[in-house]
Amino acid sequence: MTETGAALRTVAYNVRAARVRAGLSLEQLSTRAQVSKGALVGLEKAQGNPNLATLVRLADTLGLSVSALMRGPQESRVRVVASADVTPLWTGDRGGEARLMLTTTGPAPVEVWRWTLHPDEEYPSHPHQAGVVETVSVTRGRMTLLVDGVEHPVAAGETATFDGDNAHTYRGAGTDPCHLIMTVHLPPVPASMT
Repeated sequence: MTETGAALRTVAYNVRAARVRAGLSLEQLSTRAQVSKGALVGLEKAQGNPNLATLVRLADTLGLSVSALMRGPQESRVRVVASADVTPLWTGDRGGEARLMLTTTGPAPVEVWRWTLHPDEEYPSHPHQAGVVETVSVTRGRMTLLVDGVEHPVAAGETATFDGDNAHTYRGAGTDPCHLIMTVHLPPVPASMT
């Protein structure tokens, strides 16, 4: 089976296990996450190709990180992850991409993302659960961060942070691709979910 097939089986297992732990039926999770029941059934059978928005909605609803849904068994206490070894979870219409590099473990996990945005390419994100804080550090180029409809320019060498439970959009700016590292600080995992 391909690496993508193995990753889909892992996501399927983790979504189903988290749903069962939370005591939710397929219909309840579908309604709360705003994901069609058919897509959810397919996902739990390791069929289909869930997009980033679907994974974020499911993770938020289940009180987990996106990478917790994608994580297989822990192999080592030290993880080194190369960007080329991680499949993009979002690909833009101009060639941009977002790769979830890893998520730290512990009571308040942090997701580490690597993004590329081409000029005028954007990714609108729905608001996350309360308590999520995002930090964006631009390493090359420029971007515009929109939070609640207000534009905030962020250039190479600058870092911005904001509450992720607000509507937000990332947009490439300038004439060259923007490269950035995003961290998503998740609220502590409730004791009932651990």
